Amino acid sequence: MHVFGSVRLTLLAAAALVATPALADDVGRQFPSEQQLIADRTTGRVLTVLTDGGHTDAKNYPTHPQWAFDGQHIIFRSGDRDANGESQAFAVNEVTGAITQLTDGPGVGTGSLNVARLSNRLYYMRKARNGRTQLIEVELTPLLADAAAGRMKREGYERVVATMPEDHIEAGGFTMDADERTAYVGFDARQAPPREPGQPVPQVPGGLRAIDLASGAVRTVVEVPFRMGHVQANPFRPGEILYCHETGGDAPQRMWIVNADGTGNRPVYAEGPLDWVTHEQFADADHVIFNLMGHKRELRQVPTGILVVNLRDNSVEHLGQIPIEDFTRAALRGFTDPNIPQDDSSTGGYWHNAVTYDGRWAAGDDFDGNLWLIDRENGKRTLLSSGHLMRPDHTHPSFSPDGKRLLVQSGLLSNGQKLGLMIVPVPETVEQAR
Repeated sequence: MHVFGSVRLTLLAAAALVATPALADDVGRQFPSEQQLIADRTTGRVLTVLTDGGHTDAKNYPTHPQWAFDGQHIIFRSGDRDANGESQAFAVNEVTGAITQLTDGPGVGTGSLNVARLSNRLYYMRKARNGRTQLIEVELTPLLADAAAGRMKREGYERVVATMPEDHIEAGGFTMDADERTAYVGFDARQAPPREPGQPVPQVPGGLRAIDLASGAVRTVVEVPFRMGHVQANPFRPGEILYCHETGGDAPQRMWIVNADGTGNRPVYAEGPLDWVTHEQFADADHVIFNLMGHKRELRQVPTGILVVNLRDNSVEHLGQIPIEDFTRAALRGFTDPNIPQDDSSTGGYWHNAVTYDGRWAAGDDFDGNLWLIDRENGKRTLLSSGHLMRPDHTHPSFSPDGKRLLVQSGLLSNGQKLGLMIVPVPETVEQAR
């Protein structure tokens, strides 16, 4: 497969790097707490509901941080809380339950919100009125403080970091480098045709661009002959970016990694003919955790489950799989994805994963809507929570920075109609770490 790097540099307009007013008056709008405690019907664990499933809320994708730098606020998106019915970014205070609107106006790209790890900032892409895509930086500390006090200012919370080239078509989202001096964003080289129902994602050439957060300069890192997806920077080692060949299903070789200067572009975990790789994310500076899907009987002819691959020597750790006989098919009738069989050839198993960066714990959800904790020291699997239906979207579990809690999105309270955000306690990570 021909994949090549590029060092093209684009200098941005002087409009970048200036403070900008909020686009509309709803930035800082406060919503009452929806927080409540419920008991899991199977495990008895007490779950904390942060948003109650009455809105089209969704957490950030597991490849990206969920908690703001202040440790109190969880950043999420919602498609119908905004007065104009547009998808916007919000913060929910994990302690008080208060919900604050962070963005407003048209063109906000909520599908790839980037929560900074080194400062209390949020980054997002916005389509400006002139059609150009801009990278926006939001100062969360003053915004949240002023919103809580009811004294919002007309400007001062946002700045335009960069304006992307005119031909920029975002694909695969964007990510912040470990030192937060650079952002990386995927792109399509040309407009892709619409995806037909039940068909793979149409393929067009694409690539990866780097954005200097200080100067606003944009350059091309790498160009590839396929659709870019799941762009994520190594959270510990600056200048290393993981991405995937996005097909909407199985890819011949899904995972790839490249250095920020375009060198070292290579596949990660060489796939066999029965390997269906998905849902990759960094497990630490040198490892990537991913799912080797086993949801079809034909895939179970080889080992499947949650795996961890070493980026330096290609060695693999297998974290286990849920046996076929444990698959109840309780949530199967709610799935419309043609990749998921509706008959006895459907074999379930792990679907998504989460991981603590200390190397001790992992988690996985499954096709029955269960959430499991995995002890990486001994392979023990513990059921944490159940009944999450996996619709209208999947739980996408993510550990809190301290590893004591898991954030999920769940259709439990709405019977699969809308998603609510929930915290699942993980006391095992505290007790066994002592």
